[in-house]
Amino acid sequence: MSEPTPRHDPAHDPDVLRLAAELFDLARRGGTETLAAYVDAGVPADLTNDKGDTLVMLAAYHGHAATVAALLQRGADPDRVNDRGQTPLAGAVFRGEDEVVRVLLDGGADPAAGAPSAVDTARMFGKDALLELFGAA
Repeated sequence: MSEPTPRHDPAHDPDVLRLAAELFDLARRGGTETLAAYVDAGVPADLTNDKGDTLVMLAAYHGHAATVAALLQRGADPDRVNDRGQTPLAGAVFRGEDEVVRVLLDGGADPAAGAPSAVDTARMFGKDALLELFGAA
């Protein structure tokens, strides 16, 4: 009787890890077209890194509204929290990325989701216009 062939674990495959790193970099840099093509080819729209940050979180935090919109159009969850309980919307509020905030709201993001939420973050930094936009003024 022969030994069973060990199953290949993609989570430890150097090529898969390199591709994942490139995808996260595309989100940070706003490589919208390339990132969208990867998602269209089967990469999960809610792919997360080792901190629980999704592609949307990274694109939102770095101010890439078009990338956020493309990911949301491909089914990414606008409210998916990272390992620290933060949402992309709260990250965009923190960074002052108003265009990203609007894209996320248009994509269904909940200003009350996460901890601290986008509402909490706007209050913390005195962003009254955003509180009004969130209906929390």
